[in-house]
Amino acid sequence: MVTAKVIEVIGEQGHRSVRKIRCRVIEGPEEGKILVRNVRGPIREDDVVHIKETEMEG
Repeated sequence: MVTAKVIEVIGEQGHRSVRKIRCRVIEGPEEGKILVRNVRGPIREDDVVHIKETEMEG
């Protein structure tokens, strides 16, 4: 699991309070990498989230 900091909340994604966020990995071998992920629940900029994987889907 990797820790990342939310840079930007891009917007709502459907329903059930799912939001698309842009975040920067702050520790580990992928440090500095910027990812776009869907998260559920209340979230805002500068929150810290735990991401299961940092690989891009292909």
